Amino acid sequence: MRYKNLNRLLILTFFFFFLILPLGQILAQEDTLPPAPPTEVRASDTQNDNGHSITITWKLSGDDGAGKKDVVAYEILRSESPAGEFVVRGMVPAGNNTYQDRGAKEKEDKNYFHPYHDFYYKVRAKTLNSYSESGVAGPAQAYGQWFHLGKLPVFVGTLAFTIMVLAFISLARKGKKFYVRPLAGIDAVDDAIGRATEMGRPILYILGLGSAADIATIASFTILNRIAKKTAEHKTKIIVPCNDPIVMSVAQETVKAGYLDAGRPDMYQEENIFYITSMQFAYVAAVNGIMLREKTATNFYLGKFYAESLILAETGSVAGSIQISGTDEIAQIPFFVAATDYTLIGEELYAASAYLGREPLLLGALKAQDLAKAIVMISLASGAVAASFHLDFFLRLFTVQM
Repeated sequence: MRYKNLNRLLILTFFFFFLILPLGQILAQEDTLPPAPPTEVRASDTQNDNGHSITITWKLSGDDGAGKKDVVAYEILRSESPAGEFVVRGMVPAGNNTYQDRGAKEKEDKNYFHPYHDFYYKVRAKTLNSYSESGVAGPAQAYGQWFHLGKLPVFVGTLAFTIMVLAFISLARKGKKFYVRPLAGIDAVDDAIGRATEMGRPILYILGLGSAADIATIASFTILNRIAKKTAEHKTKIIVPCNDPIVMSVAQETVKAGYLDAGRPDMYQEENIFYITSMQFAYVAAVNGIMLREKTATNFYLGKFYAESLILAETGSVAGSIQISGTDEIAQIPFFVAATDYTLIGEELYAASAYLGREPLLLGALKAQDLAKAIVMISLASGAVAASFHLDFFLRLFTVQM
């Protein structure tokens, strides 16, 4: 019995030292063997990014693929000379063969990517215990393109819209009559001015709390010119209190030009267009006092308004005035709709000058905008149908690369 156990021990020892141990050493040696290196490494400028990156591509290592587990990642190394020191710029998991070497856009940043500068690249295939490197690729430079091809749809849309604007302006100058959808707030302007004339009471025009650079205020200046011209023709007083000195100066010139267009510059009174204060509610309190003292027949609120919108409109209602309002501040539109007689909603304020003046330049631009909106709506509907039927070619026509 004792000899049998000894024989078993000898047999196990034999298997361990002459079979199992050598097999483990062979497997360990295989784990430390370097994988096949990546090949066909190429480095080139990344298109349409204004020279801020270089794209590196390569052919995968022979030890990377289905059923092969050696390669776990690829490291991308960069140098400023083919024989210089290569530093690691990034890493991608196995199975990927593309990397974008990006840098900072600001020159003060230490990682700034210098355009028109030569760079050299290598790709390193890594396993858990070893790696192998490709040959050197380069030189490659990053540079900006003259035209961003990824934004071609934007260019085509802008060009088409510009052509439409110029075409409609040309037709309007030749005397073509365009249909313009009537707006109640615009149609009521002449009636409101006539009411003030019949009652012998002044008109109050509020430009809002915006600066002279705000689009809503600029649109309001155009309407003010038209209303000033009408008040001059009807010999009706117009009062324009302002909360900004620059807005006041522009408003004075606008009203003066309106009186001049009406052929009655002698009736212009500069003191009716005046500055009150830049403080929001102090300005509102002063305007409310003017409404109640002057008993204004018509109030215009056209421009940029904030929390004071309802206060002004309620006071005007108490004074018995006809009120016409308009603003591009979405949060204030409900208050104007509820408390004033007529309201210009959103872009109707911008289009009001074309409605009132019927000038070819403004009318042509307005009709071009209407046609552009129709094209956008048709495109949206067509895109929804195309997406439903997986017609990707149509969707790609409108894809914009940022």
